[in-house]
Order: sequence, then C-alpha cells, then structure tokens
Amino acid sequence: MNISGNTILITGGTSGIGFELAAELLKLGNTVIITGRDQRRLDEAPQKLPGVHTFPSDVSDPSAIPVLFEAVIKKFPALNVLINNAGIMRKLNLQDRKNETGNGAANALQDIGREIETNLLGPIRMVQQFLPHLKVVNNAAIVNVTSGLAFVPLPVAPIYCATKAGLHSFTQSLRVQLKNTSIKVFELAPPATETPLLTTEGFTPEDMKGAQIMDLHKMVAVAIDGLKNDRLEIRPGQSNILKLMSRIAPQFILNQLSRSVDPMLAQSR
Repeated sequence: MNISGNTILITGGTSGIGFELAAELLKLGNTVIITGRDQRRLDEAPQKLPGVHTFPSDVSDPSAIPVLFEAVIKKFPALNVLINNAGIMRKLNLQDRKNETGNGAANALQDIGREIETNLLGPIRMVQQFLPHLKVVNNAAIVNVTSGLAFVPLPVAPIYCATKAGLHSFTQSLRVQLKNTSIKVFELAPPATETPLLTTEGFTPEDMKGAQIMDLHKMVAVAIDGLKNDRLEIRPGQSNILKLMSRIAPQFILNQLSRSVDPMLAQSR
C-alpha cells in the first residue's frame, strides 16, 4: 500500500491508537479525517494535529453513518482509505445482577450489547456504507482494527473479545469477497497497548498481569510498516504469540488469561 498521498478516514481518532495513527499518517503526507463522539476532543484535535479534519459521528448509531458518508464525500471526494478504529472495552462480570431488577433489567439487556454496536456492527456498517465509493477510487484500502484478543479471549472482558473475534472473521470474509476488486483489506490486531482503553472501565494491574504493554508509538510504527509492506494481517508485539498459542496450546493460554476472573468474582460476592 502506498502510505502517502491518500485521503484517510479514521473512526475514533481523537485518542489512543486512532489519534496516533492520525498523527503519523499526517506526517507522511496524507489528508487525514477523524471522527469521534466527544465534541471537546474533536475541537482540540486540530490544535494538537494541525491539518487534521474532524467530523462528529458515533459508529454505534446506524443513522449517523450515512450522514457521515454524505458529509465526508462531499468535502473529500478523493477518500480512498477507511480505518475502522473506534472501539470500547469493558470489564464485565456476567453474573452481576444488581442492576437487573424492575426497569433496570431492560436497561441491562440493552447495555450488554454496547460493545457489539460499536466494535462489530459499527465497522460492518461503515464498510457497507463506504464500499461502493471505495470500489471506484484508486489505491483503496480498508483497515479493520481488531486485537490480539481476537485470537484468544480475556475472560474478564467477554463482550469485547467476542466482538474482536467477530471482526477478525468478518475481515477475512471481506478480503475474500473483494478479491476481484482493487481494494486491499488489512487487519491490525494490536496487543495490550499503552492507551486510555486500559485505564478505564475498572481494569486493574491484575487483569493485565503477564501482558507486555506495548508502547503506543512503537505499535503504530509497526502498523504503518505493515501497511507499507502489504502485510494483510498485522500483529504487533504479543499479538503474534497469542495467535500462535491459540493454535498450539489453546487451553493453556486461556488458563493464563483467566487468572483475574477469581478476584473479580470474589469482589461481587
């Protein structure tokens, strides 16, 4: 993939991996557009990254995606790269029923799918919306950001891991279905990376015990090198190990990643 001279849309680009990708891709001479739900962060982004373009949008909202498409294509008809990066990760005890009585029960059933709406349905809908446009532009590419946890789950984050496994599978199918087009379909599967994702939603050092937290700048450098060299499945750092272990010793690696479940269950008793 040519990594300069593109017009690139990155969902969830106001922080973490998305923001760092935007920064590095700008340096390489690309036009970069980012989306996000937080208007304050969107307003701050051009101050931190002069030249970046911003659009408010929520990938978990199906009605927002065609609105985003119309606005972006009207202003940037040369858009040729879509990076589906927006995602949320929550620590969830599936046995915790304290909020599931009365009216809370309906709310809990609706809330349990929040990660599915953002992490899985969001990218699928974005691809479906932007695909006809990408098929008629030059040097088009789709990059779906999954996770090393797409290959083996971290049981304290069950819905997140399920969505990333689903997105990994969808990306493989998408790549096959687009084999007769000029669109390149990439998967970026980061390992545990030093981003705000690991400091929110109640995660503790015990949950990440044994994980080598990868420096964000190094992870993005590996990602861009992978795009440059047409590595369709980019697995920085420990993600390579997770995929390998999921094949040769799946129960062992699952047991290793399950250690933090007992403390979580003890806290809820």
